[in-house]
Amino acid sequence: MAAVTEPGPLTTHVLNTADGIPAARMALSLHRLDSRLVVWNLLSVGTTNEDGRCPGLVSRQAFIPGMYKLRFETGSYWEELGCSCFHPYVEVVFTISDAEQRFHIPLLLSRFSYSTYRGS
Repeated sequence: MAAVTEPGPLTTHVLNTADGIPAARMALSLHRLDSRLVVWNLLSVGTTNEDGRCPGLVSRQAFIPGMYKLRFETGSYWEELGCSCFHPYVEVVFTISDAEQRFHIPLLLSRFSYSTYRGS
């Protein structure tokens, strides 16, 4: 029997809405703001899988209240598909006050626009 692993407290899902497919193989990074020094600290880097998801962004222990950003390397993604785009990257900045909750940050993407929201 396979062990069941608990999903991380923060998940993302990137969808290429222009083509109606998951945005596979997109590089991204997670950062937390050090409010004393006012600098972003890199927590993790990853790449979306074939379903456009990037599991394991942050552990429950490292996920504390504060301001975070997910940076998606959209320009490189579109370039790999042989396309140009308007946004070379997308940064989604958000505040976590209750780190015991789960947070899902979807990114809906086309070459000239993007949308995001807090999912569940």
